[in-house]
Amino acid sequence: MASRKLLIVEVAALGWDLTARLPLDASCLVFHKLKTVFPAVTCAVQATFRTASRPREHGMIAHGLYFRDLRKPMFWEQSAALVAGDRIWKKFREGGKRVGMMFWQQSLGEAVDLVLSPAPIHKHSGGMIQDCYSKPSDLYARLTAAIGRPFNLMHYWGPLASQKSSDWIVEATKVVMETPDLAPDLLFTYLPHLDYDLQRFGPDSKQAEEALSVMADYLDQLRAHAEATAYDFLFFGDYAMAMVTKEPVFPNQVLREAGLSSVRWVKGRAYPDFFSSAAFAMVDHEIAHVFTASEKVSRRAAEILKDLPGVAEVLDRTGQPVVGIDHARAGELVLVAEEGCWFAYPWWKERGEAPDYAGRVDIHNKPGYDPCEMFWGWPPFSVSMDAVRIKGSHGGIGAGREVAWASSRDFANEPATLLDLSLEVKKWLDSQA
Repeated sequence: MASRKLLIVEVAALGWDLTARLPLDASCLVFHKLKTVFPAVTCAVQATFRTASRPREHGMIAHGLYFRDLRKPMFWEQSAALVAGDRIWKKFREGGKRVGMMFWQQSLGEAVDLVLSPAPIHKHSGGMIQDCYSKPSDLYARLTAAIGRPFNLMHYWGPLASQKSSDWIVEATKVVMETPDLAPDLLFTYLPHLDYDLQRFGPDSKQAEEALSVMADYLDQLRAHAEATAYDFLFFGDYAMAMVTKEPVFPNQVLREAGLSSVRWVKGRAYPDFFSSAAFAMVDHEIAHVFTASEKVSRRAAEILKDLPGVAEVLDRTGQPVVGIDHARAGELVLVAEEGCWFAYPWWKERGEAPDYAGRVDIHNKPGYDPCEMFWGWPPFSVSMDAVRIKGSHGGIGAGREVAWASSRDFANEPATLLDLSLEVKKWLDSQA
């Protein structure tokens, strides 16, 4: 068994509560329960897994980061240098083993041998040229030829996001595993589609049930392919989705009304002014990082936000160590939503004040995560700005928010947390170096 390779598959939104509903075949996977990391969002989870450390060490405190020297929040940046710390495969790779990473966040420039990640070119005239970054440079072209079609970014995010994204990734993963000059000894990949309809319609919906059925088929395919190509496998969920049962929460509207958050008016639209704002909230699902200009502003913002309906906790610098998010990149305050709530980024109430990107899929310009991009809006070809449509969210790690994992490999110790699981994988990788 020592010569076998390892396939690690992160399954978006595979909560422990969903495993009983997975219609797997007769060679059924045995799932185990795992406590995930806070905040339970993709970038933080992936950084934790690949470094076996918490956000306080690796620095990925959300999908977005606020660069204080630039006075600018930036979401979905892909440089591997944003993730601090040694990788769990460091000794393994130094011993001559090969490592691959497909569709993981912050993978560009990573110390691995194979990389595949969406990297479109946004044209100055509007629109984009769809493409993927790949290492080696011909990897994407080879996979496109083998699968018979390129990866369609429209299926990965936006109103057209669907199982077609996972379908392509599964096919690409299988091609890599079975191609001798590509197949790495350790391969990371990612299945995104379950997340979409759980957010759109909620984890208890009929659409979620259908997405689970599709996911079961993908897991069966990957398990069978792993066995055929001498790979062990590890499947794990990153976060558990909760039903949204209450109104969305708008912390930036409250901060603006209090005079703490400023806007810049351009052609009748209100754009955020991060240079003159005393406080603003960088929202991400069920958490929000509030950045403030001073200790005095922090105290005032905390007083305002703790009474905002839908806010369960306001963590200042003394409270952040308890959940392992005490990093310099974290906001002076971190908000945690009540169960059934989530944080929406808009600072405006009147639709006419919305910046032009509000009605577009624009994950880099929006200073907050916007799940409304998964719905069509009005006028045609715009995306929705109706936050009430969202029925599922994640980020919290309270009771009932455990995730699931299953593996063909026995680990020395039964992991109780995502960090434990990462450490067990590291021990095995070190033993193979």
